Amino acid sequence: MKDSRITAIIYAFAAALFYAINVPFAKAFLDNVAPTYMAAFLYLGAGAGVGLMYLFKIKGEEPAVRLTKSDLPYTVAMVLLDIAAPILLMVGIRASAAASASLLGNFEIVATTAVAFLIFRERVTKRLWAAIALVTLASAILSFQGAGSLDFSAGSLLVLAATVCWGIENNCTRSISNKSTYQIVTVKGFGSGVGSLAIALMVGEQFPGLSQILLILLVGFVAYGLSIFTYVRAQRVLGAAKTSAYYAVAPFIGVALSILFLNEQVTGTFLVALAIMIVGTALIVRDTLLKE
Repeated sequence: MKDSRITAIIYAFAAALFYAINVPFAKAFLDNVAPTYMAAFLYLGAGAGVGLMYLFKIKGEEPAVRLTKSDLPYTVAMVLLDIAAPILLMVGIRASAAASASLLGNFEIVATTAVAFLIFRERVTKRLWAAIALVTLASAILSFQGAGSLDFSAGSLLVLAATVCWGIENNCTRSISNKSTYQIVTVKGFGSGVGSLAIALMVGEQFPGLSQILLILLVGFVAYGLSIFTYVRAQRVLGAAKTSAYYAVAPFIGVALSILFLNEQVTGTFLVALAIMIVGTALIVRDTLLKE
């Protein structure tokens, strides 16, 4: 049992590492690629990459672990939420700094934990609630436009909306996480990718170039495909709330990449939010480690 938990924790950290490249990469390309097409090809890259891996595993896979009709409600909800979330994220990233958008990604923990507690009755400790309060406070600081008004950044609010969608989706995926990980990620990737592609075509966004599409597909395979694959494997043992807690390191990696490679400026407000977010994240990780 201990070995399985250690493996699950490694999977959770790997998921965070893979996903961390998402926001900085998207920010760099969104000037030339429309947000809905970006979301579509990221997920299609995930579906294609893991689907190819699945071809080598499907013959030896037990039929009992494959998705069935009883899994359909969670599967459909998972796909629909994965259509909405990346589109909201891409539009939000385009309107805000990548470092701030990365850090706001930690609000996904709040949404995931709240849904896990309220609907799926996962246990949440007082320490974890305190951590969630700190993450929420840091997210509000990052979203606030300034002391002179009560307005909040539209880009930040869109990123937060994306994290709420993913928080609900994490719990839907948790409900079928004992099924084939390969099949889950393949269905999620192609379902969400095709859905986003249809929306992009309907709204008339400019179609990206072939070289851009290939690069987005590759990043999608890593940032979404491999990340979701390892995340689902971690959820099997740790549950939705705990897996999200370990996943909390992803935004900080994204922040570092944004500052290093996008030359983004670090403001005083950002540093205050970063300090609060670090304390909140440390409490989250400590909470999960104490319960291992």
